[in-house]
Amino acid sequence: MSTNSDVQLVEQFQKQYQNLNNEIGKVIVGQQDVINLVLISIFSKGHCLLVGVPGLAKTLLVSTISEALGLDFNRIQFTPDLMPSDILGAEILNENRKFQFVKGPIFANIILADEINRTPPKTQAALLEAMQEKSVTTAGHHYDLSEPFFVLATQNPIEQEGTYPLPEAQLDRFMFNVWVDYPTFEEELNVVRNTTSDLIQQVDKVMSAEEIISYQNLVRKVPVTDTVMEYAVKLVGRTRTGNNAPEIVNKYLSWGAGPRASQYLVVGAKCHALVNGKFSPDIEDVKAIAKPILRHRIVRNYKAESEGFSVDKIIDELL
Repeated sequence: MSTNSDVQLVEQFQKQYQNLNNEIGKVIVGQQDVINLVLISIFSKGHCLLVGVPGLAKTLLVSTISEALGLDFNRIQFTPDLMPSDILGAEILNENRKFQFVKGPIFANIILADEINRTPPKTQAALLEAMQEKSVTTAGHHYDLSEPFFVLATQNPIEQEGTYPLPEAQLDRFMFNVWVDYPTFEEELNVVRNTTSDLIQQVDKVMSAEEIISYQNLVRKVPVTDTVMEYAVKLVGRTRTGNNAPEIVNKYLSWGAGPRASQYLVVGAKCHALVNGKFSPDIEDVKAIAKPILRHRIVRNYKAESEGFSVDKIIDELL
């Protein structure tokens, strides 16, 4: 942290982050880890993939976060017949016989890509290009997307018929792969109590778009020691097969994570440190976010699948 103003900004960020959690908690019961990971990916300028069975309030979570952040929110329901132009927009002939570009739903701050694996690769690629470039090119014209821009995609892990799994190179564009689990008995009881009465919770706006951008820049400024950076890079290196790899990696993995995983581990650790009241990340911050960053970047081989050796178990061994 270079100046006093940066230190004040950190304290302001920590306070507002707490307010943000309180506002989201009015509507979303439990799921604290999921909420934290989604928020960390927003403030780290990353994107998030949520994997969970239907009915676990994934859509509600995203719309609640966008309300609390005061951002534009669009939901795109992915289906097998969805075309790239349905996401990006298209040129139409207006009443003056001139071509006019009509913006698609991608032109918002927060995009919920619902069931992204239900649409063919051509349409998936259109969304993923916009995620990477933060811009859209269509009919020879270039359009920038407004900042902050964040994509939250959901995927249903059970139904495999009629789905198009995302290729590894496209999965790599997501900072986190977050597992959304079933609520506990008490949490489910609260959900049922809240949703079967006439109680409507009002979510207040906690931050502006300008503040979010300033916090995203603040996260980048957080200093990191060489020890923490080397730990992150070594951890990612240990997932790659080869002569120096751990035995478990050569035995159970086809290939490991690329350099983008190292970048996200460092940026994510910076943000994780800030939201937990620290001014610089330590190795514990890297470990705290390692699973959702690595789980979609390492590929198990047939032996691991046949022996029921999960990706998370392999990451646990490496940690």
